[in-house]
Amino acid sequence: MSFDPNLLHNNGHSGFANGTSGALRETGIIEKLLTSYGFIQCTERQARLFFHCSQYSGNLQDLKVGDDVEFEVSSDRRTGKPIAVKLLKVKPEILPEERITGQEVFYLTYTPEDVDGNVQLETGDKVSFSMETNKHTGAVNAHNIVLVKKKPGRCQGVVCAMKEAFGFIERGDLVKEIFFHYSEFKGNLETLQPGDDVEFTIKERNGKEVATEVKLLPQGTVIFEDVSIEQFDGTVTKVIPKVSSKTQTDPLPGRIKVNFAISKELPFGDKDTRSKVTLLEGDHVRFNISTDRRDKLERATNIEILTDSFELTGETREMDVLSAQRNHAIRIKKLPKGTVSFHTQSEQRYFGMVEKEATGSISKSTSPAKGKEKDAEEGIIAYEEAGIRMTVPYHIKDLEGCAIPQHGDKIEFSICEVKRTGLQSAVSIKILNRNPNAKRLVGYVAALKDNFGFIETSQHDQEIFFHYSEFSGDVDELDVGDVVEYSLSKGKGNKVSAEKVAKITTVNGPSDEVFPTVYTGKVVRPLRSVDPQQAEYQGLIEITEEGTMRGEVYPFAIISLANKTDCLQKGETIKFQLCTVALTGQKLAYDATPLRRGSVDCVKDQFGFINYEVGDGKKLFFRVNEVLDGVELQPGDEVEFSVILNQRTGKCSACNVFRVSEGSRPVAAPRPDRLVHRLKSITLDDASAPKLVVLRQPKGPDNTKGFTAERKIRQAGVID
Repeated sequence: MSFDPNLLHNNGHSGFANGTSGALRETGIIEKLLTSYGFIQCTERQARLFFHCSQYSGNLQDLKVGDDVEFEVSSDRRTGKPIAVKLLKVKPEILPEERITGQEVFYLTYTPEDVDGNVQLETGDKVSFSMETNKHTGAVNAHNIVLVKKKPGRCQGVVCAMKEAFGFIERGDLVKEIFFHYSEFKGNLETLQPGDDVEFTIKERNGKEVATEVKLLPQGTVIFEDVSIEQFDGTVTKVIPKVSSKTQTDPLPGRIKVNFAISKELPFGDKDTRSKVTLLEGDHVRFNISTDRRDKLERATNIEILTDSFELTGETREMDVLSAQRNHAIRIKKLPKGTVSFHTQSEQRYFGMVEKEATGSISKSTSPAKGKEKDAEEGIIAYEEAGIRMTVPYHIKDLEGCAIPQHGDKIEFSICEVKRTGLQSAVSIKILNRNPNAKRLVGYVAALKDNFGFIETSQHDQEIFFHYSEFSGDVDELDVGDVVEYSLSKGKGNKVSAEKVAKITTVNGPSDEVFPTVYTGKVVRPLRSVDPQQAEYQGLIEITEEGTMRGEVYPFAIISLANKTDCLQKGETIKFQLCTVALTGQKLAYDATPLRRGSVDCVKDQFGFINYEVGDGKKLFFRVNEVLDGVELQPGDEVEFSVILNQRTGKCSACNVFRVSEGSRPVAAPRPDRLVHRLKSITLDDASAPKLVVLRQPKGPDNTKGFTAERKIRQAGVID
């Protein structure tokens, strides 16, 4: 950000940064400080001002965030916005050197006789004192203790506003708000929200009271008002304005007249109505009375309109859904969700056949760009009712996640009718039998990207692209390895892709023959989803164990993995079985499980690294929440784990981390020789030698604190 100090308006101010000017100066706190500029939060008003570092007359190295400064206000000639100029750092108060004043630096003992005056000291009081050395014991005691300032009391309140670097607290003892800076909050600032109960200490800075040492309290600790148990009846004499005026300063503009021994009016606000029905003048209401503990102000709350109000006015109640209409509704009452319905759905289930396929896609899985390419069209279902052939339309959005029906499919459905127009459509559609002439393919989800994915064919030898807009269902519920059915289509450039993709419940490999023998091998070539540079889709596994099968190589696909999200890398050792694909007769690896072990390199706060080579990296990242059984790993521990590939970043990480054995723990290093020699050189007889005085409670014979044993008069020679 460029800044020219010559572009400032002085507005008649002729002062300088040393404070010799006669112009009006303000005080504030450095909130943000960068290389050449910063921002100041004013303490006397709610304003945040820009300043350039050239306007500070002192050493910039000594200026820090949180420092108190004094300045004048000018304006930027280019933008006209107010800025701070002629900054001067406010120096802290220096206490006299001849007295020791402040908090404890080290602990000293004292007796009540050492306190000047009849004063009772408490923990946290600020005092000044002299030090005295006991000639007999050599102990240092505090003497001539004078109370300087009593410990400030702790106040309570509720956070009512939070800005960028400061906030305000509504005090629990006065009807007043107090300023606090975020640096004064003792705790995690991210957990602090408006409405939280807090306690704080009040201190004076630059003539203004501010809250310091702010701490969070349990919710419900601070109570501003008491609500009466008894309910009262009254009449509304003044309603809350529909549109708040800029000059409206009363937070409780409404009035209710209640007949006590002496009639009186109670105020109320917008949040005091319980029934959510618009109140009008003359309405009969029932309410509680709330009394503010701070100023004893009474107001009406929990206001409910009585039914006799509608009988007096002759009003009728209607039900509808809010929409943009010209008609004006009053006394609106919110009903439970689902009370108002514009449709009726038949309880009877009908059976029919698809005559025309509907086009479009389910809204929550549609890509915005894809949805513009083709508009949704309704389909037609033919069915019979009482021997008469009838047709009913249906839409893709009414499928509710089932597979997309095709021409000739036999289906079951219900009929929905719009109350206002009488139009009918088919809903709750369920496919009973597929059209045997329709070509539907079955595959397995091999990869999922940001807005598209790939399907492994039933032959397990290639993958087919599909866009999420072609999936009928919620994409968030689709996982790698799920079985889907789809149709093939050709797009631009004659590229083949899958369309009308639907998830089915077929068990993985229902007709494939699995052999029981378990082999040990290593990955010769990974899947193309792991290494996109390779041309072949399938990976290869070579048997490494001794025997007649040693050296033989078998392909594997996504269906071969025991954990479909696992990422098998080249060179990894695995255990697997073999199966025969029913469609091709090809032998394929099945139930492949990697045998991974590594040692923990380091563990940070919420993550760590394992010594294991994956791709170009020699260390594998893992998160602490991926460690099984809640074990706290330490460097050197031996672990087993799975490897997953992040489709967005292309990087691998470990999951399902299991500790196999603990590593060696570091042994405490011996004391350095320089410290040993230093201890030997200390002479305890020397008066200047360091001394440590420890005060502790006495212990009795039974090892309890204090003298709890009862004193008894004992006779000589008699033992209890």
